[in-house]
Amino acid sequence: MLSDVELVRAARDGDVGAVGLLLTRHEAGMKAVALSILGFGPDAEDAVQDASLAALRRIGDLRDAASVGPWLRMIVRNACRLRLRSVRTVVPVAEPPAPVDLLSPDRVLDSHASRDWIWHAVNELSPSLRQAVLLRYFTDVNSYEQIATILELPVGTVRSRLNQARGKLAEALKATADHAHVDAGAVNAASAREAVETLEVAERGEFPALVADRWLPETEFVAGNGLIRGGREMLTYGMHKDLSEGVHQRFVQAVSSRDVTIWTMDLLSPPDDPEHCPPGVVWVMTRRAGRFAKIRLFHPA
Repeated sequence: MLSDVELVRAARDGDVGAVGLLLTRHEAGMKAVALSILGFGPDAEDAVQDASLAALRRIGDLRDAASVGPWLRMIVRNACRLRLRSVRTVVPVAEPPAPVDLLSPDRVLDSHASRDWIWHAVNELSPSLRQAVLLRYFTDVNSYEQIATILELPVGTVRSRLNQARGKLAEALKATADHAHVDAGAVNAASAREAVETLEVAERGEFPALVADRWLPETEFVAGNGLIRGGREMLTYGMHKDLSEGVHQRFVQAVSSRDVTIWTMDLLSPPDDPEHCPPGVVWVMTRRAGRFAKIRLFHPA
C-alpha cells in the first residue's frame, strides 16, 4: 500500500488517481470535521465536496507531504466557515460567491495534473448538468441570470444544477482511486461489515459484550450536541433504551481511515409512534491501538 507521502508525490506529478485515493483514505476525517461544525445534513456533504475539489487544485501547495491528513481537514474547516459566514451575513449582491469556482479554467484546466481528468469528468455529467457547467465555467456567459436566460430556466434551477454537478465531480474525483488502488475501498467495505455486525449483535441483546471487546475502557461517549456525556456504560445504556422502546437502526454508509470511522444509520421509529426519533444518526468514532476510543452521535436537525 502506498504511503501518503508517495501519493502526494504522485499527485504533484499529475496522477489524479493519487488525489482520489488520498481523498478516499482521509474521507472519514474530512467528514468528521464537517459534521462537528455544520451538523448532519447536506451542508456538511457539500463542504466535503468543496474541499475535495480544492485539494485537486491545491495539492501542489502542500509543503509537508506527511501532513496531508491535517491539510485536508483544514480545507474542510475553511469550507465550513465560508458556509456559516454566507448564512449569517446578508449582502445585497447579484449572486453569492460560488465554491465551484475551484473548477474555473484559469485554476483547474491550466493545471497539468487535472486537465485531462476534468474534461473527462465533465463529459460524464448528464446533458442538463453539463450545459450549466460549460456555460458557468468555460465561457464568458457565466452569471446565474445569464445561464437561466439561455437555458430558459429559473435561476434557482440553475443553482441547483450547478450544485449537483459539483457533487458529481467531487465523487468522480474520489472514484479515480478505484481504478488504480483498492486498499481504501477494502477498508471501507470492512468497516461496513463491522457496522452491520454491530447492529446485528445489538439486536440479539449481546451489545455490552461487543462494546467491552471493541471499545476501550476509557471510551468517551458524546451525544445530544455535547449535552450527554459518559463512557462505555452510556453507550450500552443508549442502545438498550432505544431497542426497548422499539427503535431500530439500519445501516446506510461507512467511511473509515486509519484512526477515524464514520457510520451513517437510518433510525426506524416504532410503528405506533412514527415521530419517536429523528430520521437518522451518524456515529463518528476515533480509534486508538485498534479499538474505539471515542464515539460522538449526531442526529439530523
